[in-house]
Amino acid sequence: MKLKIGIFDSGIGGFTILNSLLKTRKDVEVFYLADTKRIPFGNKNSKEIRLIAKEICTFFVDKNLDALLVACNTTNACALDILEDNLKVPCFDLINSVSEIVDKQIIGVLATQTTVRSSYYKKSIKAKKENTIIFQQECPEFVSEIEKEKLNIDKLNSLSDLYLRPLITKNIEELILGCSHYPLIYDFLRKKLDSNIKIIDPSVALIKKLNESFAIPKTDRYERISFEDVKFFVTSERDEFSNKVKFWLGINKEIRLVYLRSNV
Repeated sequence: MKLKIGIFDSGIGGFTILNSLLKTRKDVEVFYLADTKRIPFGNKNSKEIRLIAKEICTFFVDKNLDALLVACNTTNACALDILEDNLKVPCFDLINSVSEIVDKQIIGVLATQTTVRSSYYKKSIKAKKENTIIFQQECPEFVSEIEKEKLNIDKLNSLSDLYLRPLITKNIEELILGCSHYPLIYDFLRKKLDSNIKIIDPSVALIKKLNESFAIPKTDRYERISFEDVKFFVTSERDEFSNKVKFWLGINKEIRLVYLRSNV
């Protein structure tokens, strides 16, 4: 019997969570929702994000999920309670998951404007490790650049320099990629940091929490990532999203177009 897992994001950021999931287990059926019509979420206010979260719940409510993986940090920061209250299934989130694995004192966080301004990362980490010093950096242009069908390498390099510089001057010891899109450009970020600075992809911590709650069948033997039991849904730009699935995941899959309700 396969676990029914929901994953949602504004776009392709959830691919990082999807990959981390499928690298560890194959007993899952995944419903991946990308709310591409309203991307990016990171510049929307909390009220808008909470309304979107309610609509996302409406999409998932009839999927009989065993668990929801919250692949969007902004929704995580502003509306986790809405997801939990409406879906009544375990909701595994990036921020609380990663806060449990931080082990240095001076932490940098790259995130969207709304996530940074919510201070959710600061609150979550300090609740578990009160002596940590946390510096956050808003990255307003990263998501729109990462979502482009043809990546602008020069622009990504310059943005990486711009956003990392303030954190480097603070002598951070760990860097949290506080938006699920950011691990997709891990290589850009890694080469700009001292090798002693650990880069943390929160998706790994999230999947670890999931696998602690839902035991992996002992008969499962991981061989390779399979996307056979993954269904993709978008709210706009179906063909464009299909191209991104090919580019980032190396597969051809049917992309289903769905409609959520409001005009936020």
